[in-house]
Amino acid sequence: MGTDDLGRDLFSGVVHGTRTSTIIALGVGGLALIIGTLVGTVAGYRGGAIDDVLMRITEFFQVLPRFFVAILAVALFGAGLDRLVLVLGFTSWAILARVVRAEVLSLRSRGFVEAAVALGASDRHILRRAILPNAMPPLIVFLALLLGQVLLLEASLGFLGLSDPNAISWGYLANQAQRFLRIAWWMWLFPGVAIMVAVLALNLLGDALTRDTSRRA
Repeated sequence: MGTDDLGRDLFSGVVHGTRTSTIIALGVGGLALIIGTLVGTVAGYRGGAIDDVLMRITEFFQVLPRFFVAILAVALFGAGLDRLVLVLGFTSWAILARVVRAEVLSLRSRGFVEAAVALGASDRHILRRAILPNAMPPLIVFLALLLGQVLLLEASLGFLGLSDPNAISWGYLANQAQRFLRIAWWMWLFPGVAIMVAVLALNLLGDALTRDTSRRA
């Protein structure tokens, strides 16, 4: 893959950037999964006024421009992987919450849930044993698609020089290549290919999980 402008091995940089980008994607995905599952479960299972309030909050976060919120957070608090994960995680859970809520609304009227209620099972037991395990498959599908979006957001911020300067990522490598676009094509090509392959793989994984879930349904 050649070397960068300082003579450093670009292959090593891409491999190291894979770790950084993966950590960010998994951190954001984990945080969004926890918040989205909690909000969607409570809204779908409780219903009524609680459902209305939580869904209005969800809609607010759903229309937030995550990219510009991340830029604002970097401007206010500085660049850092921990801050980037927190900002993207707290603004990416809305779609997962809506998916979980829809699944819970569908599952709570099923016969096996009504049987558990008739047998005197607690709400916690019903959610843990009957509802959440059956709500997970479609949630995992959307989570895979969300991880692809997070990778693109992180790469875009890194390309603009707004990522953590102490952590090498694919976006950071693309940013370093801007001054050498014509004379060192490999500096931007291989980080770009890594981003493209990772996002494509996550989208294909989400598509495969969607087909698998449809066949089981």
